[in-house]
Formats: sequence, structure tokens, C-alpha cells
Amino acid sequence: MELHDLELLLNGVAQGSVAPHEALRHLRSEPFTDLGYAKADNHRGIRQGVAEVIYGEGKSATQIIGICRALADAGQERILITRLAKALAQAVGEEVALDYYELCRIGIVGEMPEPTGNGNIVVAAAGTSDLSVAEEAALTAQVLGNRVVRLYDVGVSGIHRLLAFTDDILDASVIVAVAGMEGALPSVVAGLTNAPVIAVPTSVGYGSSFGGLAALLAMLNSCASGVSVVNIDNGFGAGYQASLINHAKLGDR
Repeated sequence: MELHDLELLLNGVAQGSVAPHEALRHLRSEPFTDLGYAKADNHRGIRQGVAEVIYGEGKSATQIIGICRALADAGQERILITRLAKALAQAVGEEVALDYYELCRIGIVGEMPEPTGNGNIVVAAAGTSDLSVAEEAALTAQVLGNRVVRLYDVGVSGIHRLLAFTDDILDASVIVAVAGMEGALPSVVAGLTNAPVIAVPTSVGYGSSFGGLAALLAMLNSCASGVSVVNIDNGFGAGYQASLINHAKLGDR
């Protein structure tokens, strides 16, 4: 069940078209679907505002198909599947209507929503080698109902490329900055704007980058204010957090 479904149910009770005991029975039967190998969380959207996302790595096609069907049967309109290998996506796609994005290994069941966020999310990637992580962030944000502006190959080795998009940076509600190597991009971006910046270190770099650890530590030690950091290569986490910020409203809590 998603938030708008719950609102419809409660409105039905208020208007007298749904009996309170019927609504209670519906809510009691909804929390999760036990598939044995997984418990599909049908109340995630109500609790967190975002419905359950499937992490594809380590699951079989049969398991992913089963979870997709359980979520869809419970009323989930769209399903995001992350870290989905191409061969697995092809197998899942034989049973479930799936749009697959090979670069970032994302599968999407259902249509993209209309943007409902407060403004634009900018996803800036330092180099072409960072695009798989950047696209994971960008697509995640889009699936969650945000307008996304992509600024790719704008790293600090040619800072004029980034400065050419200053207007986009200044207009953003939140910025996701993706970089490997020494991880300098988020600090530079944060120095240009009052928007929150989510830094994403990638595992791109030579030996002393230690699989993204150097970029991670650099971002954690940023001298620019307003920078938060997610884990190495975690584009999904950055896109999700950016969506929460972009949908925040005064008085929500």
C-alpha cells in the first residue's frame, strides 16, 4: 500500500463508503507478504513515504519476480530494482514488464512518476568513469518523483567545465556530487551554493585511491560546509537522500 491508497481508504471511512471494520481488516492484512525467501514490505510507503526497493545482487530471477509480483499485488505502482545484472534483468523481463538501464544496472517496473519535489536535484559527476554511480543516483531520484539535472564530466581537472553550469548549481534544491580519484568535486560544488551537497565517493582511481577509500576520507574531511557523505559507489543512497530533502515541507513532523 502506498500513501495515496491509505488516504483513499481513510477518506472512504470518513465519507461512510467504507466501514471502519473493513478498513481495519485491510490494514491488518497489508503489512507484508511472506514468500518464504523474502517478506515483501507492503507498508514501507506508508511508514517512510517511499515504497520498498529491491536490491538485485545475490537474488535469483525467480526470487526477484516473486517479490515484484507480491509488491504489485499489494498496490505498489512502480518498483525500483538496483544492482541488477544484465543477464538477470533479461530473465526477469521475460515474466515482468521491466525497463532496464545497463550502465547503472537498474530495473524499473512501472511508469516514471511526474515530479513532485520542491525543485531540481543536480547530479554532478567528476568524470566519465563515474557515470554508472551517477546514473544510479539520478534514476533513483527520478523514480522517486524528482526533476533531475545531469552535469557529467565536470571534474576539477578542468574546473571551467563545472563553472559553465553555475546557474544550474545555484538553482538546485540539493546536489549529488560524484567523484573518485581525490574526491575534490563535492568541496568545490559546496563552495558555490547554499544547497545541501551529498558527496558520493566512487571506486575509480589508481592504486593509492584504495578502491575509493581516499575519496571517501577526503569527502568526510571536506572544508566546505553543508557536505554529507554516503558510502563508496552508493548512488542509490545519495539519490534517495536527495529525494527526501527535495520533498521536505515545513510542518511535516
